[in-house]
Amino acid sequence: MNASYDRDLDLNLLRVFVVVAEAGSVTDAASRLYLTQPAVSAALKRLSTTVGAKLFVRSGRGLQLTTRGRHLLGSARPHLEALVEAASAFESFSPQQSRRTVRLGLSDANESWLLSPLLSVLAKEAPLMQIIMLPVQFRTVSAALASGAVDLAVSVADELPSDIRRVALFYGGFVCLHDPRHIRQKRLSLERYLAHEHVIVSYNGDLRGIVEDLAGLQRQVRLSLPSFHSVGAVVEGSALIATIPATVAAEIVALRPHLHISPLPFALGGAPMELLWRASQDDDPALAFLRQHIQSFATSRGKRSATS
Repeated sequence: MNASYDRDLDLNLLRVFVVVAEAGSVTDAASRLYLTQPAVSAALKRLSTTVGAKLFVRSGRGLQLTTRGRHLLGSARPHLEALVEAASAFESFSPQQSRRTVRLGLSDANESWLLSPLLSVLAKEAPLMQIIMLPVQFRTVSAALASGAVDLAVSVADELPSDIRRVALFYGGFVCLHDPRHIRQKRLSLERYLAHEHVIVSYNGDLRGIVEDLAGLQRQVRLSLPSFHSVGAVVEGSALIATIPATVAAEIVALRPHLHISPLPFALGGAPMELLWRASQDDDPALAFLRQHIQSFATSRGKRSATS
């Protein structure tokens, strides 16, 4: 610790001292400070003891600074004014001028619907702002936020510490993705669904996916992938079924129109997709700007899903 902080000096005493010096009397200073006269006198006595010198002498009905007092006033007042300004001032946020770099944590299921509109908005409203995207998922998002590795995150999340803010964006439904040239049924029964082999996405690096965890069904898993990025390439030209978020499936089919989307033959619950950030950054204007747009994108996405 800096040696300056080791000294037993209450900075409030300096504030009292400056007000007394400006007022010229203990009575007027007490009124300005909303303190009693004895309290002001006691503060001056403590300060004089700390600096080891008299700071005032009586002059008529008022007080006059000593040479030591004038020196202290000249040194202390600018610093106190700077402290008051620092405590009360907060730089206004201008998206157009902001050069902020924000670390955004995304699960891979959210990249397709979020990144493109976000970049479009930034190009128009915050052209100097930069985004660093980092992969997160429900097992890692809490640690990424707590450590400051990411400023904002969009992911499904389990239990989180109380200092993490969370806003539900939407409930993401799941669908089946398959190649109709190898699986001809447009609507799969549960029996047919379980009879086929599956490709799953497992962030845990095992053979369990969301169907095993939430529905309690056991599939014939042929391949476990660490992300959704190569699901389309694997399913196309095979008899494998992928159970994936509807948004991801739509993006894949847009690029691979030979593939087919069909509803799940059973109910599959789940947690909502959420926007997450640290409570300590509630008042960060750059992050508030991004949160507002992310929530708007999610609302638009929900409306499109409801009408499709």
